[in-house]
Amino acid sequence: MRHRPARRPTMKDVAQRAGVSESAVSFALNDRPGVSAATRERVRRVAEQLGWQPSAAARALSGEGAATVGLVLARPARTLGVESFFLQLVSGVQEALAARGLGLLFQVVEDLDAECAVHRRWWAEHRVDGVLVIDPRDGDPRPELLAELGLPAVVVGAPAEAVPRGAAISTVWADDAGAMASVVAHLHALGHRRVVHVAGLPGLAHTRRRIDSLHAEAERLGLPEARSVTTDYSDAQGAEATRRVLAAPRPPTALVYDNDVMAVAGLAVAAERGLSVPGGLSVVAWEDSVLCRTTHPPLTALNRDTAAFGRRAAEHLTALLDGAEPASVQDPRPGLVRRGSTGPPEKSSVRKGAG
Repeated sequence: MRHRPARRPTMKDVAQRAGVSESAVSFALNDRPGVSAATRERVRRVAEQLGWQPSAAARALSGEGAATVGLVLARPARTLGVESFFLQLVSGVQEALAARGLGLLFQVVEDLDAECAVHRRWWAEHRVDGVLVIDPRDGDPRPELLAELGLPAVVVGAPAEAVPRGAAISTVWADDAGAMASVVAHLHALGHRRVVHVAGLPGLAHTRRRIDSLHAEAERLGLPEARSVTTDYSDAQGAEATRRVLAAPRPPTALVYDNDVMAVAGLAVAAERGLSVPGGLSVVAWEDSVLCRTTHPPLTALNRDTAAFGRRAAEHLTALLDGAEPASVQDPRPGLVRRGSTGPPEKSSVRKGAG
């Protein structure tokens, strides 16, 4: 059964609650003469209580829709400029939207509460026709909110069970667990037994899938020292985490980073510690990029077409706007591109951690 969308408050609702005419409401809310100061104050107070917001565009008032899709990112803004993933994802999203004559409204906020507030405001203001939701979390409140509002959405990075049944919400997601398993298998085959995963933000669903997969594969292959440490995806925290794990009594012989920027930072830390790559330390990056291909040695990396991933997400959203049923689509698993940053560990590196 589909969720029944909440109804947006209208000027008529405000007028009825305030006990005045709709024209008086229009005068009061648009700060035009024609009503008393007391009436103006009463109308504004009622509008706030009802959650009324002005429409963002005349076409929204006429029922034609906003011709805009929303994307809110609840991450520290300082981390966006260093990651190529989002630029590629948004380029794919924009390509699909442009083909339909749709615009993209983008906003960065600090946390999920702020993101939910943005979704509510956009819905109330008729600002967007639908939204793309990224970075799904465990216990994520956004799908339930969007189902309540009746705002069509695509959740990028979550399987179907992460969204309410019957809601106009599709999901597009990648096999992070399978990708991590392929990385661990590659390193194990090379002879690595101490592997550390330098992960991204804790609490994100895809971070949890990667961590869980690392633990499962480590248990299956007999790697009791494999573990994950979390960061904010930035080069600074990637470097700091690398220094910390390499200073341990039993340092890893291989590091797996959740993005290209942290992997490059890890290479720099290895160099400052006098570790050769790959003999003294093997390095794997999750997202392949120009950075991975131009380092020395070039980085072994998981490769996928991120722009195509974004394009598919946007296409599923436009399908919902056209009246299609919600869908759940698994993206092709990222493939491991083997380059010069991974190889068998030197015997001295293996002995260094022996106890």
